[in-house]
This record gives sequence, structure tokens and C-alpha cells, in this order.
Amino acid sequence: MATETIEALVDGGEASAGPPLGPQLGPLGVNIMEVVNSINEKTSKFKGMKVPIKLTLDTETKEYEIEVGTPPTSALIMEKTGVDKGSGEPHSNIVADLSMKEATEIAEMKEDDLLGKDLKEKTKEVLGTCVSMGVTVEGKDPREAQKLLDEGEYDSHF
Repeated sequence: MATETIEALVDGGEASAGPPLGPQLGPLGVNIMEVVNSINEKTSKFKGMKVPIKLTLDTETKEYEIEVGTPPTSALIMEKTGVDKGSGEPHSNIVADLSMKEATEIAEMKEDDLLGKDLKEKTKEVLGTCVSMGVTVEGKDPREAQKLLDEGEYDSHF
């Protein structure tokens, strides 16, 4: 079995038959639009962001598998809060506020990449990223939000 692996950075939900995919897929004899549509389906929840993908293709059977990476947690936080970058001075300069619901949504997007054993723990990891970015969570220091999360304050989100 001969396989080809293509790794590319695509626009979430908006990959096209143009570069970088088209020129790499063309010589392999696959239905380019079918592959592109599959990629768009799998990356649609990352619309407006660059998403790493890994396409593994069997050159004989033309069967393929798409693995979608996820943007960094910080990129997802910036997307949700509408800021261009985190704070250079996270302890004194707050750049945005994230809701617990948004933090949970980010944890769901990053599910496979986070270490926590359940959604609550994974959400705490997202809050940890907020600390270093100068982003508050529902108006509170993210560490305080993590403590409240442990105490069951936000259990309605899970």
C-alpha cells in the first residue's frame, strides 16, 4: 500500500481546490472537490481561523483520512473575545473578558488536545491560558474563576 501524507494550514470551513491543497492533490488522481468538501465539513467549527490538517491518502485505492488539528487555545480565546493579541502585562493590563460558556465551548473544540479527564477540568485548562493572556472570566481573575469552578459555582455549564 502506497500512501501520501499532506500537511497543510487551511481556513476553517473554507478550504478550496486552489493552493495549498489543489496542486498537491492533483497529481494523486483523487477527486479534489470531494476531499476539499470533507476538509471543510471537518473544519467548519473553526470558521475564520487557520487550522492545521493532515491528509493521509492511499494512492492505490484513493481512500483518505483527514486529521484536523486545532488552533492554539490562545487563538480560540482571541477569536471569542475579539482581541488581536493577549496582554503584554497580564497582571496589570486586562484586554478582554471571556464568559464561562465561551471557555467551555473552547474546551469542547480542543477536547482531544487537552489533558483534563472531563469537560470541567479541560475548561480549567482554558482558564489557565486566560491568566497569561490578561483575559478575565466573567469579570473575575481566571484563577478565582477556577476556584469557583471547583466549588461547583458553574456546574450548570457541564
